[in-house]
This record gives sequence, structure tokens and C-alpha cells, in this order.
Amino acid sequence: MSAWLAAGFQGDMQYMAAHGLKRARPAELVPGTLSVITARMDYLPAATLDGWQKVEFSRLDRPQEAVISSYARGRDYHKVMRNRLQKLGEKIAIDVGHLGHRAFTDSAPVLEAEMAARSGQGWRGKHTLVLSREAGSMFFLGEIYVDMALRPTAPVTAHCGSCSECIQVCPTQAIVAPYKLDARRCISYLTIEHAGPIPIELRPLVGNRIYGCDDCQLVCPWNKFAQRSALPDFDERQGLTGQQLVTLFAWTEEEFLRLTEGSAIRRIGHERWLRNIAVAMGNALRAGCDSGIRAALQTRLTHVSALVREHICWALEEKMPTQRTGHFQKFKFLG
Repeated sequence: MSAWLAAGFQGDMQYMAAHGLKRARPAELVPGTLSVITARMDYLPAATLDGWQKVEFSRLDRPQEAVISSYARGRDYHKVMRNRLQKLGEKIAIDVGHLGHRAFTDSAPVLEAEMAARSGQGWRGKHTLVLSREAGSMFFLGEIYVDMALRPTAPVTAHCGSCSECIQVCPTQAIVAPYKLDARRCISYLTIEHAGPIPIELRPLVGNRIYGCDDCQLVCPWNKFAQRSALPDFDERQGLTGQQLVTLFAWTEEEFLRLTEGSAIRRIGHERWLRNIAVAMGNALRAGCDSGIRAALQTRLTHVSALVREHICWALEEKMPTQRTGHFQKFKFLG
């Protein structure tokens, strides 16, 4: 972790360095902590069909269609998982008589993936995500810090072997080496965490992804075993999946806030939403697709945000079509 931070791979995510050793020392974050209970929660919608990876890859071959990471198409996982973990902690407290506890899920300086791996939830894949033989990687992680000493569970053996599909598929080559991710090149980071301009050299590689990127998970053979969620919270909300870029770009800030209420997408705000879509629209123009895209971009040329205007101007300069080939056909799947 220290070497990763020293290399600057965290980008704008200064909070990862700000809390120092608290991330690796639970008792410094929550005094009195003696053990950490780790948990994972599947998020693929219940209606997900076999072969869903190919379906998701095929979206990248429709430049005018917006692609949103599958985890963000339903309700905000922070609220769902934290509430369930809190209820679990309260139930355990009743059973044992007393238990000081605090629940987390991607909401505090916690080394979630490392804790999950050390406690046997899975192993760290070469893309740095946690992988499970029973559930692939399509799940959220959470923790309950408790003031009770519990017998630790053993970590599991890694099973990536010689496979490097996740490294090869990354559009921006953000996985700079096995088990090492440069977040500054990661599309998920660029479209969600990064607040400033998306680097010009990376914009064409973003494609039509406007919130997150699933490629390294879609190509992973272990996600043949990804589990469907039993919770309706993660069912895809209407208006996000398969939506046209021009439709989403036309949302006013009020519409954005209303239509993303209860969604993780809302946290990026309307400005970054428009920035991301502008990049995708420029890439669609570059691929020879217009159908109202250029006209839609021009309607916001005088937007109050310099960030939005800069990305719109870049998009409008993308004129030369390039030859495209089927994306998902490059990869093989188990099944």
C-alpha cells in the first residue's frame, strides 16, 4: 500500500493517504476493536441471464448508447449494505449479550479488499479485486468492527494461475502489472472519482462508458460463477440501461437529481455527468455516429461550467470516423 501511494497511483483520492495507518490498523480507527467480521453481497440483478458478459460487451459496439457499470444501475449499495450489516451487528449483540460494533462499506479508511482476502472471502485477482470460486467478483464488500476476540478464518488459495485476460482487456492499460492498478488511468476512477478534466489522451479510450467500467470483470473466467442478488434493490432502474447518450445529456440538473435519487450515480453531480457524456458523444462522432449528437452538444456550448464546455469543444472536434470491429468477439468465455 505504501509503495502504491508513493507511486501516486491513487490520483486525486487523497483520502487514501490522509488516514495513514488507520487503514491497516482497525483499533486506531475504532478504539477497542479486537476483530473484524467481513462480508460480501452479490449485486447482479435477479433477472440476469446466462451469457450476460457477452451482452455487456456488446453495448460497447453501440457508440450512441450510454454504458453504466452494472453495480450502479440499482440502488446505492452504500445504504443497502451498511443497513444490513448494522442489523446483523445488532442481532449478534443480542445473541452474545453485549457487543460493541460499527459497520462499514466503502465509507471509511478501511482496507476492504485486503481484509476480505485475509479473512477468506476470496483472493486478490490480478485486477486487484477480490475473486471467489463460488461468486466471481460481482459483489460488494463490507465489515463489522467488533470489540470481541474471534477466531480468525484462514485465507484461501489464489486461482488466477497464468490467466492475464483482465490485464489485456483494460481499455486504458490501467493494470500496469499483475496485482497493480494505476487508478489515474482507470475508467472507473476517471468517470467517478476524478473531478477535473479527463486526460485528452485517455478520452478516446473511454468509449461510451459514462459511469465506471466492468471490462476486467466481464472477461474474467471466474465470473461464470457470479451469483444473482435476491434483493430487489439491485434490479436495474428504468432509464439507465440501454439509454441513448443524447437523452441523458439533455437532463437538467433537477432531472439528474430526481432520476438518480437513491443511486450511487448521484454522488458525481450533474457537472461530471455532463463531462462524461460529452466524452462519450465525442467518441461516437469519431466512430461515425451522429444522429443528433452534434446538435445536442451545441446546445450546451455556453454551459456555466468551464469543465463541461472544454469537454464539449473536444467532442465537437472529433470528426473522423475510424474502422470499428466487434468488441466482445475478441474474448473467450467459459460455459
